[in-house]
Amino acid sequence: MKKILFTLFIIYGFSLHAQRTDYDWKKMDPKQRKEIINNLSPEERKELLKKFRDNMMLDNLNVDAKDKAAFTAIYNEYIDNQKQIKSQFNPDFDPDKMTDEEAKVKLQQSFELGQKLLDNRKKYAEKMQQVIPCQKVLKLFQSEWKMRDKMNDRKPHDHDNKDSMATPKQNP
Repeated sequence: MKKILFTLFIIYGFSLHAQRTDYDWKKMDPKQRKEIINNLSPEERKELLKKFRDNMMLDNLNVDAKDKAAFTAIYNEYIDNQKQIKSQFNPDFDPDKMTDEEAKVKLQQSFELGQKLLDNRKKYAEKMQQVIPCQKVLKLFQSEWKMRDKMNDRKPHDHDNKDSMATPKQNP
């Protein structure tokens, strides 16, 4: 995940998206950018990536300057709520070692989590439409799907290796 975000950071340029204004990210070579990022504290790095994500979304949706602050607040609230909902599900389990009853309970939990995520998406789609048009909300969700697909394509898949101790992440 960090490699993907770092790659996006490099590709996107980051000149307008830096937390620190004394860096001209576009004029730096990737090695310089990487060095600066590696010297940031975890909190600074997290804030920098959040700012990058926000600005990338604002640019992608072409949000009017007057609406940027309101949209960013709603968008970040949406992202935080999605993360909070996802944190309620523990994906670290081995279905092959579960009883039928345990598997049924886990399956039901995954359905409930999926419904909560959908309900949250609907709630924030309505809030976002108070700031940006419906077409841009749809574009936002479309870009989330594309990003998720790209990240999933880059993840190593170890489904066929039964000797592996790693359990693939389950997306409910």
